[in-house]
Amino acid sequence: MNDRIRVPEVRLVGPNGEQVGIVPIAKALELARESDLDLVEVAPTARPPVAKLMDYGKFKYESAMKAREARKNQAHTIIKEIKLRPKIDPHDYETKKGHVVRFLKAGDKVKVTIMFRGREQSRPELGFRLLQRLADDVEELGFVESRPKQDGRNMIMVLGPHKKKAEAKAERAASREQDAAAGSA
Repeated sequence: MNDRIRVPEVRLVGPNGEQVGIVPIAKALELARESDLDLVEVAPTARPPVAKLMDYGKFKYESAMKAREARKNQAHTIIKEIKLRPKIDPHDYETKKGHVVRFLKAGDKVKVTIMFRGREQSRPELGFRLLQRLADDVEELGFVESRPKQDGRNMIMVLGPHKKKAEAKAERAASREQDAAAGSA
């Protein structure tokens, strides 16, 4: 930037993006001072290097605002966890399945863990069948991201949503707006 540029000449680009041409560094700095702007090197590896006349403070501020906006709109993938037991009651299973459905609809991944105790550890096929049944039940909302695998006393499977987090968020917002419009009418 400005006096820190250590090359004899630069390809100068004006403040509105117009090509000025190849000029000596002294003339480029003089043009920058006259127009009350900074001379910023934008492509140092080019031959000759490319420099642009711009308000550097404004440029830094705008790029920081763009980065902040991008972070704000970024969807964070969250892994929710549901724990089950191999001998689960049908009603309890339906409740847990409801939680998995809710998480998948929200666009989150779900880690399903089956905990084995005592003699249950000698029957891992019970847990495998339960996980397979759960995967089949929520097939329209999500897919099996990692197959069921035994990990010590636990068996773990990860389900991923078909919809991206941002799509699910937009869909929820649209349904809320429809509900609000229906409620006020």
